[in-house]
Amino acid sequence: MRIASGRPQDFDALVAEAEAVPTEGWDFSWFEGRATEARPSWGYARAMGERLGRSCASLDIQTGGGEVLGSAPVLPPLAAATEGWPPNVAKATALLRPRGVVVVASPEDAPLPFADAAFDLVTSRHPVTPHFDEIARVLRPGGTYFAQHVGPASVFELVEFFLGEQPADVRGARDPEGERRAAEAAGLDVVELRAERLRMEFLDIGAVVHFLRKVVWMVPGFTVDAHRPRLRELHQRIQDEGAFVAHSTRHLFDARKR
Repeated sequence: MRIASGRPQDFDALVAEAEAVPTEGWDFSWFEGRATEARPSWGYARAMGERLGRSCASLDIQTGGGEVLGSAPVLPPLAAATEGWPPNVAKATALLRPRGVVVVASPEDAPLPFADAAFDLVTSRHPVTPHFDEIARVLRPGGTYFAQHVGPASVFELVEFFLGEQPADVRGARDPEGERRAAEAAGLDVVELRAERLRMEFLDIGAVVHFLRKVVWMVPGFTVDAHRPRLRELHQRIQDEGAFVAHSTRHLFDARKR
């Protein structure tokens, strides 16, 4: 059997192909023709680029390979980014340094390696955990935190296929209203908070494997060998029923330091 692209649907070949694909950075072009995800209506990268064009000093937290920051048409005179995973640090540096961005290797949970009130704009696309105390500390009074966060139970149709039903506290993590309260406690006023639930489709098992290798927190410790029986089961399900459907959750976070 073949899908519309003409790609053969052999389980072992699809899995081997997906295992061979590099996972650094946040370039998702490999998924074209193999998986789809609806995009939030607010257009984060475009809106982020507009704000960067008006900023004097910006910081992008957990920049990945720098792809989203690098898409901005204009960057501030002073622009910095942090990233914790060494392959991404190298990729982001190669992409962003020619545009004058300083990329700093910094673990996700470490204090931000910058002085108080250093930036008028802090951005982040899909931070693992937003540390609002640190974000507020490095922002100037009146400065803005503008970010797109992953919401609660995102892609949990896929997560629970492999891990089983998750407890309520796990499903409820990343709740936008909880993040609003944490931001306000840190000294940020939330100007706008918008949430959306978005359809995803995985068209072959290779897309599932690459996704779980790339987005490592979905199924912690994921390997093909450890999950081969369930992968085979999911492969057959896609063959028989068509795309495996899941839903991502996203929220737009726009906050200003008091």
